[in-house]
Order: sequence, then structure tokens, then C-alpha cells
Amino acid sequence: MTINILFAAKSERWDTYREPLTTALDKTGLNYDLRPDFPPEQVDYIVYAPNSSVQDFRPYTNLKAVLNLWAGVENVVHNETLSVPLARMVDHGLTQGMIEWVTGHALRHHLGMDTHINGQDGQWRTQVPPLAQDRPITILGMGALGQACAAALTTLGFPVTGWSRSAKTVPQVTTLHGPDGLKTALETAQMLILLLPDTPATTDILNADTLAQLPRGAVVINPGRGPLIDDTALLAALDSGQVGHATLDVFRTEPLPRDHPYWAHPKVTVTPHIASATREGTASEVIAENIRRGEAGEPFLHLVDRSLGY
Repeated sequence: MTINILFAAKSERWDTYREPLTTALDKTGLNYDLRPDFPPEQVDYIVYAPNSSVQDFRPYTNLKAVLNLWAGVENVVHNETLSVPLARMVDHGLTQGMIEWVTGHALRHHLGMDTHINGQDGQWRTQVPPLAQDRPITILGMGALGQACAAALTTLGFPVTGWSRSAKTVPQVTTLHGPDGLKTALETAQMLILLLPDTPATTDILNADTLAQLPRGAVVINPGRGPLIDDTALLAALDSGQVGHATLDVFRTEPLPRDHPYWAHPKVTVTPHIASATREGTASEVIAENIRRGEAGEPFLHLVDRSLGY
């Protein structure tokens, strides 16, 4: 029996994914047919990007699972026509990319690199940064990416506090949860890293009230989701000095409009949603393993909890 796998994403993505997906699927030993088009009723699995043309899943009457190519599922999780299991993308390449970006910018701010990179004006600046052990970092979001970044930062000596909506235990990390835990997590955060999913419960989680709970001059780093931040409140906090700098990789509107205040603000660094991305090779391995699991009757990896939205 042939397993029919629909690749539902932009046409240019098919060009980059066809070979690595074929290579990964061949290793499973399954008899499969992988294509960017199929009669809907013949499809067993959909390898999916939420910006594809497939938005109504009802015609896919034999569908077993939708396997998302992105870490974010906010643009598909609430689709009422989707009734089969939905798996989000968690792969080594995406995780490692996020670790490298977060660690790089955390060290940049910790060491005060901008002062020396931008201050080549003949002045001999001798301010020595504290050791990592004296720079508390808080990460909001203790999913796979949050835990991986926390592990890397603790290895460098930073004391890390992790906050999540529900209780979690993470080695060498002070873990907090719930509204009271959020207040405590913010109060010690000389550096705040946002790695929460985009859900109704996390929208504007960084707002005027929560920004006021940070130590004065704290650094905000957001490689998570744009809607986590109330932009107006953050700009006001930057102008007042409550926030010392913000390094932002994600935004409500992308590309970030050229007239957005973030571009010209002296205390803002904009990066163009490059903190991490799905790598075709490692992502294909995750997709192939989930299809193998589905055919073997084993649990899928990285299933989305539809009630939570991630």
C-alpha cells in the first residue's frame, strides 16, 4: 500500500524540500508517494506551511495528520476544518539556530559590545562588565526552545529564571509559573528573553505594567513572536530609560514597515526574523519520523494541544 504525502507550501519551498524529504523518507523503508498535488481524498499526510493554499481540510477525508513545517502554529491551530492531529516543527537545526542567536545577543548586551563597536572615537572606555554569575536572565517560555536556550546560558554561568504558564522543572533553572511567578521572574530580570508562543493568553504579555516590574535599564530580547509586546509601551519604556535596549527579531507586521519607530530608535536593534529558521535537512528527518510513527501506530512527536494553542 502506498502512503500519499502532500507537500502543501509555497512552490519555491517544494524546490528546496523535495530532495531532503525524499532522502529522509527513503530511510524509513515506507512505500510512499510525495507530491505537491494530489486529489484531496487520496492524501494520508500533509507536510504543511500555514501560508499555503490549503486552508480547508474537509476534502481530505482520509487524512491522518498535518505536519507543520514551522515552529509557530498560530495560523493553523484554530482552523475549525482541521480535526486530525497537528504536529509543530521541533528540529535540531531550528533549536541550534535559536540557541546561537539568543546566546550571541545575550553576550553582546552582557559585555557591552555595542559601546566599543559604535564608539571608535578615540575615547579609552575602561568600564568592565560584571561576570555572568552577576547578570540574572529571565526567559519567558519554557518549551523546547526556551529550555535549550536556558541550558546554554546556564553553561556560560548566567543565573537563569524560566517562567511558563504551567509548572515545569528544568535542571539548573529557577522555574516559576502563573501570574505571581511572572511578577517574581520579571523583578530580577536584568535581561529578559521572550520565547512564548503567540496565543490569546500571551498577547501583549510585555506591556506597561509588566515592563515597570523589570529592573530599571533591563534589556529586552524578543526572538519569539511579535504580538508578545505592546509596541507603544515598549517605546515609552525605552524613552524613559526603564528599558535600556531592545533587540527584536519578530514583529506584528513583517517585514517591519520602513516608517516604524523601531528602525530609527537609538535603543532598538532590529533583526529581520532570522533568529532561527527551519533547516530543510533536519526538518525533513522530523517529518519522516512522524510519518513512520503514524504508520507504526506510535505516538506522533511534538503534537499541538489545540486547547492551549501550541
